[in-house]
Amino acid sequence: MLELSILGFLAEEPLHGYELKERIKALTGHVRPVSDGALYPAITRLVRAGMLDERAEQGASAAPRRTLSLTARGREELLGRLRHPKQAEISDQVRFNTVLAFLRHLPDRHEQAAVLRRRLEFLETPTSFFYDGGAPVRAEEADDLFRQGLLRVARATGQAERAWLAEAIEQLDQPS
Repeated sequence: MLELSILGFLAEEPLHGYELKERIKALTGHVRPVSDGALYPAITRLVRAGMLDERAEQGASAAPRRTLSLTARGREELLGRLRHPKQAEISDQVRFNTVLAFLRHLPDRHEQAAVLRRRLEFLETPTSFFYDGGAPVRAEEADDLFRQGLLRVARATGQAERAWLAEAIEQLDQPS
């Protein structure tokens, strides 16, 4: 997801490494913080793969700053990842949020809708954090106050997300 975030933010405009880190931190925040030890090796991999271009600029201090921009190959990679997210990027809420943050870069509304349909299909599959004899435990059946709370909040969040997904898919399916 770090590479997707890098590609997605650089699709919007060239950025310095620090600015890129701040935007990624704002997107994933406390849930999945990004360290320099993860960010800069990922940038190096993407530069070596021809997906990013970097140029040095004179910084405010004596040290030059690297300005990163997306190459045509990087844009192709971004669009491919958005068209065909991995199942973990559909099922994991934080990962899906990253996909969602950059889905607007897909130029085809039907491709955007297809990604949202995959998420909606996932959310419509009955699930729970807890099971009893293989059956999902509902909030009303949970054996303590805290599990009830966890399940009620998850149900409300899921209902709101499913409603939004249905609305968005309907809007994307309409002729432009």
